[in-house]
Amino acid sequence: MRIDEQHITEPGLVVLDVAAADEDTIRAVMDSLQQRWATSGITPVWRAPGEAGVRAGVYADIRHRATTE
Repeated sequence: MRIDEQHITEPGLVVLDVAAADEDTIRAVMDSLQQRWATSGITPVWRAPGEAGVRAGVYADIRHRATTE
């Protein structure tokens, strides 16, 4: 996941690199994050060659609560 300066220009903006044993777990984590804060949503999951588990990245703004529809 690429981190550009715009993603962390202010306090409260974060880039999270998430690792988990399986896709169900990582998707549950991303879903939980997006229910709490404004995020980039559930992103693609990938496997890194030679590393255990799966990974995903998410951009979040913890200054803003998630919006409910």
